[in-house]
Amino acid sequence: MTKGIVITGTDTGIGKTVFSAGLAGLLDGFYWKPVQSGLDEETDSEAVARLSGLPAGRVLPEVYRLKTPLSPHRSAEIDGVAIEAAKLSLPDLPGPLIIEGAGGVMVPLNRQTRFIDIFREWQLPVILCARTALGTINHTLLSIEALRARAIPLIGVAFIGEEMADSQRTIAEFGNVRQLGRLPYLDPLTSKTLREAMVSGFDLSPIARGQ
Repeated sequence: MTKGIVITGTDTGIGKTVFSAGLAGLLDGFYWKPVQSGLDEETDSEAVARLSGLPAGRVLPEVYRLKTPLSPHRSAEIDGVAIEAAKLSLPDLPGPLIIEGAGGVMVPLNRQTRFIDIFREWQLPVILCARTALGTINHTLLSIEALRARAIPLIGVAFIGEEMADSQRTIAEFGNVRQLGRLPYLDPLTSKTLREAMVSGFDLSPIARGQ
């Protein structure tokens, strides 16, 4: 079992928090979102605590909690906070850690550093979450190229949304990347329905190997 997996996306609001909750629960691991932008509604860590089924203490506190729901670099500037990349060091834990980034791979943390720069330093395997809606082919292939250009290990793509078989196939073929599975939109969305959808929709073996 790999010690840590980074969950990133092709965009914001695509459902990677729900996927992260399901994966952390299935792996009986830990969850960490180092930077949270936007505190008025349920935070991503709170959503994972509610949906993952993990025991108390397995959802780690954020390093930065920023009020405004914007890109972290701008939200931090509004809050008068300086995000320091050095503070985002990996915790040492007794089980697998699911780490969720904010938005897409190129999202800035400050005026010098993007999330993808932190991913390169960590050298943990990455799962790229992609919606199945229109535009996903372009966004996903660009994200794959950006990760590989920096030698960041990519386990594969997790699709989220209604099935779009041709788009999923096209991404897998052009990106030379593994399709890990697909998480449909769930109604109702509960820890039970999420776990069932993850079990039926994904092959965990390459994820557990981190390859």
